[in-house]
Amino acid sequence: MKINAFADVSLRALMVLAAAPEGGLLTTQNVADAVGTPYNHVSKAVAKLRMLGLIDVERGRNGGSRLSAAGRRVTVGQVLRELDTREDAAECIGPAGSCPLINECRLRGALARAREAFYRELDDVVVAELPTSRQMTPVFEAIGLRPGA
Repeated sequence: MKINAFADVSLRALMVLAAAPEGGLLTTQNVADAVGTPYNHVSKAVAKLRMLGLIDVERGRNGGSRLSAAGRRVTVGQVLRELDTREDAAECIGPAGSCPLINECRLRGALARAREAFYRELDDVVVAELPTSRQMTPVFEAIGLRPGA
């Protein structure tokens, strides 16, 4: 199963924010640099994560983002369900029209069940528990932030 690019960036942003010092704020640019993704993409992900209540944002000169209480509890499965907007796991309906086999197609149902099984498997994985100090220390150092500070 492949997740979409927006979900990927959003999950990585949540992981970086989870690894930030308790109560610390990271700017969107800090997050973009940490995940190696253009600012515009991360900015859209931050806006969506805020809308979902997974992060808190403080505006202003010393502003930034941090995980909310809900963001500290959210699972990978929950995030993917929110961010995967595709109706079909396959391209049953596309710009060129519908698949000629779409009527009473059992493949669509099987793929939908497989996608839900994929998400269900990730329902026990809490995003905030994924990043480790060993993983994140070099990331924060590379972007000029002191880990744990």
